[in-house]
Amino acid sequence: MSLQESQESPDPLEAATQATRSLQGLSTELTARVPQLLEAMRSVGTGLELHSTLDRICETAAELAGARYAAIGVVDTEGRGLSDFVTYGIDPAAAARIGHRPDGKRGLLGALIRHPDPVRLADLTRDPRSAGFPPHHPPMKTFLGVPIRVQGEIFGNLYLAEKRGGEEFNDYDVHMVRVLATEAGIAIGNARLYEAATQRERWIDGSVAVTTALLSGGDADDALSVVAEQARHLADSAAGIVMLPATDGDMEIVAVSADEPAASLGVVIPVDSPVVQSLLRGEPVFADDASADPRMTGRLTSAYGPCMMLPLQSGGRVLGALVTPRWRGARPFTEAERTLATQFASQAALALMMAEAQRDRERLAVFEDRDRIARDLHDLVIQRLFATGMMLESAQRRSVVPEVVDGVGKAVDELDVTIQEIRTAIFALQQGPAEAPSGLRTRVLREINMAAVPLGFKPAHRFIGPVDNAVGELVGKNLIAALREALSNAFRHAEASRIEVVVDSTATLDDGRSAVRLEVADDGVGIPEGGRRSGLRNLRRRAESLGGASWYGPGLGEAGGGTTLVWQAPL
Repeated sequence: MSLQESQESPDPLEAATQATRSLQGLSTELTARVPQLLEAMRSVGTGLELHSTLDRICETAAELAGARYAAIGVVDTEGRGLSDFVTYGIDPAAAARIGHRPDGKRGLLGALIRHPDPVRLADLTRDPRSAGFPPHHPPMKTFLGVPIRVQGEIFGNLYLAEKRGGEEFNDYDVHMVRVLATEAGIAIGNARLYEAATQRERWIDGSVAVTTALLSGGDADDALSVVAEQARHLADSAAGIVMLPATDGDMEIVAVSADEPAASLGVVIPVDSPVVQSLLRGEPVFADDASADPRMTGRLTSAYGPCMMLPLQSGGRVLGALVTPRWRGARPFTEAERTLATQFASQAALALMMAEAQRDRERLAVFEDRDRIARDLHDLVIQRLFATGMMLESAQRRSVVPEVVDGVGKAVDELDVTIQEIRTAIFALQQGPAEAPSGLRTRVLREINMAAVPLGFKPAHRFIGPVDNAVGELVGKNLIAALREALSNAFRHAEASRIEVVVDSTATLDDGRSAVRLEVADDGVGIPEGGRRSGLRNLRRRAESLGGASWYGPGLGEAGGGTTLVWQAPL
């Protein structure tokens, strides 16, 4: 039968007091169970973690009413179903055989959500509201359901089934469980407040970590990886993904924190995708099931369920997007999680903008320094070399010794070559990024000439195959970035006196596909044990995103001293 409440829900503490007082004057049996009720209330109020609190309420309610099974159905924010279902008495193996937990949208559980009043049944299978049990579900007859209110609002329902001994739940059980449900509402309210404060603190700490990483002046790819890792951890998601604008308005995945990041790194989402269009307008995209959402890209989202896609927006400018998907079947993101994640994305976007401004200042300082070096090379070094060459030519004309004439002539020729190489270096120093020539061979030579200035010598180079015609723009762009990283590492760490660069467009991968291979070998000190590997990780990540690979081996020095870095990608 159904037990209807006759008045509005009072204050939880007052309700507990009134419910306890109502026990006075009842039978000796009920009075004897009051200490058990007080102990149950004390147990329920212990601890602040929400899910453990729900587990503890289930167990305590089952012991108090002598029930074999207990459960709490947490009503979702819309009040139309259950967002969580916590059980007691059903072992994990049995729960796994049952499969999906009830959603509360039909049957007796759905009726209790729509009409949150206490319900006691002698045989729930005969109730017209019952929808039956799924396969492998244990049999249940006797039933008691009591609503749980938190601060006057329905939080969910406490369900008890199968009173031990085959008896029905009696009036004493109803009184006891109602008092316990009131105390449970207070404990859940406290746990919710604690969880919200803890969650907010975690997101704030994550924002601080991201800001620190982005403004530390380190590698930009590493900083974006920190954003992805923090977002994945804070959102409790299957992956953390950062996308940045690519050519023609597309969005490219540039950083991934996941079990297999290489599978999605470098993937480009076209601008005509509804998701990209929403993100570029600065609008967040939320999906309860990404695998079934028509707005999503099927290949990337087929394994995911709930998903948040948040624009990295600051000052009205969209810098990129942050994606945090969960596996299919996982719980959806709560409203609080969506709000905190949106705030995190805004903070990350602000840090990205500040880091970009910082890099622009550093880049401007580098260009100014290049201009100064170029002027010094032109006004001082070349003039001195030219004057030295004229002095040698004058000495050569006055000399009558053939050996001296030949030797001085060779020195003058070397000076001419040196002057030409310095002029090439000056041209490279004065050339801005937008002026980079289109041919891959020319771009490789430009990088080599630019590296010659800090190195103090020009690396040797060799091209194999039709480099300009065979290598596409995307692969060529990544190859130049890999070459720049390799030459930078050689200058900063290798202490090399000889470097050789080989670009081979006739190479093949292990699976037989045609590829371009870049080799940068030196005779330096090699890679020390325990040294930083961020540059090597970047090279490997770039190659893997294109379906290639990167590794290093012995160098040009004696007995294999130094390092040979290999980077390859399919054509």
